[in-house]
Amino acid sequence: MSPITSVSTPSRRAILGAGLTALLPLAAHAQAYPSRPVTLVVPFPAGGSVDLIARLYAEPLAKALGTAVVIDNRSGAGGSIASAQVARAKPDGYTLVVSSQSSHLANPLTQDNPGYDPIKDFLSISQLSRSINVLLVNPAVPAKTFKEFVALVKARPGVLNFCSAGPGSMGQLNVELMKTQLQLNAIHVPYRGGGPLVTALIANEVQFGLDNLAPFLPHVQSGKLRALAVAAPARVAALPDVPTFAELGYPALNTTSWIGLAAPAKTPPEVIATLHKAVRSVADQPSMVEALLSRGSLAPEAQSPAQFTAMMSERLAVYGEMVKRAGIRGE
Repeated sequence: MSPITSVSTPSRRAILGAGLTALLPLAAHAQAYPSRPVTLVVPFPAGGSVDLIARLYAEPLAKALGTAVVIDNRSGAGGSIASAQVARAKPDGYTLVVSSQSSHLANPLTQDNPGYDPIKDFLSISQLSRSINVLLVNPAVPAKTFKEFVALVKARPGVLNFCSAGPGSMGQLNVELMKTQLQLNAIHVPYRGGGPLVTALIANEVQFGLDNLAPFLPHVQSGKLRALAVAAPARVAALPDVPTFAELGYPALNTTSWIGLAAPAKTPPEVIATLHKAVRSVADQPSMVEALLSRGSLAPEAQSPAQFTAMMSERLAVYGEMVKRAGIRGE
């Protein structure tokens, strides 16, 4: 009889231990964020204020995250098309939207069906900037001061045109608020995004606008456009001679706009936390604060994602009443 050879059988514990050890690298890889490029979807054409702020953040944010950050401009419907696309994107932190008062406040209030809810369909990450609004005129307009401008519009009711980034955009809402406060009559001419309206105002296709300062600032400094008032807590360092609306006696017009970053709803909280930490680390850098100020923006408020969402909800309620009274509709 041949001898029986005894073969040692591994214990159940040993097998499980070996299996878990083998899986650890895979689990670590699956949990690592980010492990590939992050896309920032800008819902407007290149050259506008939202696009400028997104590009300002892209490189330092890439360094903070340790991965590439790609800017993807997708314009249309005043920012609603791209925002709706991001709302439906996979909630993994790799497709984000650069949000603004136009896409996440004006559109939901003025469009019948923008395709998304700014609160329910997104998770706020952080503010990127607070944008200063500025009243601008083409130099051909014979008004050197705000007082002269108001007198001119009242003397020519329904003659002067004003621009915005689209029907129901914040640019329109800003002017409509000013028209209500000052009892002015002017004609709204909408464009498709911030870049085109800058070109139109310089070309004197329209005579004035009240919109974000950032894309207009170089043209004001070069003399191609004239700034008459700024909506800011204090005078802007880049335009020290231009008074605030509060100084001129209209504090209700002294409202700043925000630009932020949002992810699709159901994005994991740890991913939101990673993105918030990265954005704050960039926003707090002195070089970023200086860059924002030099472009006519203010440093973002240090809000948590929950605080950012609460602020949005409050402004949606305030602007919603005005939009309803004025009957403003978007695209």
